[in-house]
Amino acid sequence: MSSLRVPTTDGLQLAVTDFGSPGDTRPTLVCVHGYPDNSSVWLPLVRLLGSELRIVTYDVRGHGSSQAPASRAGYLIEQLSADLQAVIDAVSPTEPVHLLGHDWGSTQTWEAVAGNVPTERIATFTSVSGPSLDQTGAWLRTPDRSASGLLRRLKQGAESSYIGLFQIPLLPELAWRSGVLDRIVGGSPVDRTRSDRINGLELYRANALSKMARPQPRPVTVPVQVIVPRHDAYVSRALATEAPRPYVADLTVRDVDGSHWVVAEQPELVAPLVRDFMLSRA
Repeated sequence: MSSLRVPTTDGLQLAVTDFGSPGDTRPTLVCVHGYPDNSSVWLPLVRLLGSELRIVTYDVRGHGSSQAPASRAGYLIEQLSADLQAVIDAVSPTEPVHLLGHDWGSTQTWEAVAGNVPTERIATFTSVSGPSLDQTGAWLRTPDRSASGLLRRLKQGAESSYIGLFQIPLLPELAWRSGVLDRIVGGSPVDRTRSDRINGLELYRANALSKMARPQPRPVTVPVQVIVPRHDAYVSRALATEAPRPYVADLTVRDVDGSHWVVAEQPELVAPLVRDFMLSRA
């Protein structure tokens, strides 16, 4: 295992952990964590797959041990894609890597696989509970006058109401500091820091409403696996499976009996799906 500091295109340093060894020739899996987590959320998965795969994790800017940008513009999704490419180039300069994203880590990775990172650098992408903002915006606008279609969209709107809360100045920061949001959000908060909680709000403020208001979904040629937790309180199955279908040429959907936080709470459900999908496309 080795720790790296990877420079970004705007001068920050990202904290990267390579759980492989020098000269490791096993398939490389780069994991991108969500909000309000840091890269420690992947440790249970590393314990399950570390003997079979070379696993690389990193703290998204503003989280964990990575540096934070000075302004909201530093959290724009295009910059997050550039960060991911910097990590890929640092840990695997000649061979493509497999990507695994959860929550916001998946949301930002959708942008990367839609063309912001050269497709020859990516072998596969597994998404857990983090839809593309562009695909989401397009899906919400897709005409569906059936009762079930309207109900699915209303349900997702209710499940995504926290995005509106996060746009309000100071209120979500106060809610995190008071502990109220910890009780509402749930998940395993053991290794979350106050900076993870507070800085990560800028991911939503910089990207969510603007991207979904003017969606520009693009074709995705990278093989994609979407893992759908049946008890996800924030991302409905309809959104997770219907939104990418018009744009992803090679789409695999797998359901698991877990919550939104399944990658940390029940990694044994996720690990074999990630491994088997990677190897099936090797």
